Amino acid sequence: MRQFLPVVILAVVLVFVAVRLRRRGRTGGTGSLLARRPASGRAGDGAPVLGVVGLVAGREIRQRVRGRIFRVATVLLVLGVAAAIIIPAATKGKSQAVQVGVVGQSPPSLQPAISTAAVSVGGDVHLVSETDTTSAENALQSGHLDVVVVDGERLLVKRAPSSGDTSQTATFARALAQILGAKQAMQAAGLTPTQQAQLAGATPLLITALHPARTTTPARTTAVIGLIVLMLMLTQYLTWTLIGVMEEKSSRVVEVLLATVRPLQLLSGKVIGIGVVVFTQAAVLAAFALVLGRAVGSDLLRGSAPLVLLSTVLWLLLGYAFYSWLYAAAGSMAERQDQVQSLAIPLAAPIIAIYVLSITVLSAGGPPATYFKVLAYLPPTAPFAMTALVGLGSATWWQFTLSALITLASVAVVARLAATVYRRAILRTGRRVRLREIVSDRSPQRLR
Repeated sequence: MRQFLPVVILAVVLVFVAVRLRRRGRTGGTGSLLARRPASGRAGDGAPVLGVVGLVAGREIRQRVRGRIFRVATVLLVLGVAAAIIIPAATKGKSQAVQVGVVGQSPPSLQPAISTAAVSVGGDVHLVSETDTTSAENALQSGHLDVVVVDGERLLVKRAPSSGDTSQTATFARALAQILGAKQAMQAAGLTPTQQAQLAGATPLLITALHPARTTTPARTTAVIGLIVLMLMLTQYLTWTLIGVMEEKSSRVVEVLLATVRPLQLLSGKVIGIGVVVFTQAAVLAAFALVLGRAVGSDLLRGSAPLVLLSTVLWLLLGYAFYSWLYAAAGSMAERQDQVQSLAIPLAAPIIAIYVLSITVLSAGGPPATYFKVLAYLPPTAPFAMTALVGLGSATWWQFTLSALITLASVAVVARLAATVYRRAILRTGRRVRLREIVSDRSPQRLR
């Protein structure tokens, strides 16, 4: 019971923070942005730029945190992370004894063969004597027996195991069939019991490898879970950004805001505000995973797995920082809900493609291809590709840092381009704005 105390404490803290945020939103957090602005001049004339951006960001934070979608999504993510940590830890090392029925005469070599096959499943074997084949088959059908040995020469199972079946029963049945088949072959060859014992106890050849074995490490499993959460959270918050800009434009709220707030300040505040919510939710999930993993003794957060977890949080922020400006610019070009999908599909295509590819590379577990390593340095694909490389242990610290710096530099370029698109498209109403209209616009801009 004591090992779950940190989880209880963390849950109480999260509930307290949620209540405080909700109360703050009901009191001082519901005031409009314009009510907090100076009455004279534009937003940039009477207050520092950071203060204006902070007001817009605070408005976004309150709006998102108070939403039901945010609360439901947070609960579902916490439950998903908890299930991914608790279920493997609860079932680790727990294997039921294989029930083996024995029919007819049992040769002296049957017991050693069953003991040897039991080693392959890492569990115990329980022998049950059956009177005849019919009763043994009935026991197989009812699930009381897993495998039946008939006269030491034939094996019965309920369902034929497929080539990819790695269950306990299938593994044991294949191992026992191979051992008994080898013993029958030795007897058919006329070998003496001494010779058979020498063959059975033969020492395998020494295998010398050039590289250490690759196994399913906790870091790799943590990276797979991290990629799934990364995909879900990026999709959620980027969609919020796009639809939020579109709704402000269609409802003409943006026209009122732009009377006192510069376009770049309004866009920056929206991106930063939602980004703060992204970081808060990601930090809560990471802290919850670390505390829960330590409490239940999970293998998913051992070794380099915590580093993979922190890397995923960092790339979530970098991925949002890169794509959020593009989604915000796309939202300024739409005016109706039916126009959002046609704008979102081209932006979501690289995210979906690199997500599927990264999961595939992690599942394969082998050395990643050169082209995949190159994708880890391209800003649109780096958040997923670099997370996969960290999970595989194929990324050094300087490669990780270089990829992050390239992404940060690209964020500055994308933000400047997105601000230009936003400034030129946000007040064009009545129809969807085409990108070529934005590019070919050479008229003087009143919004700065």
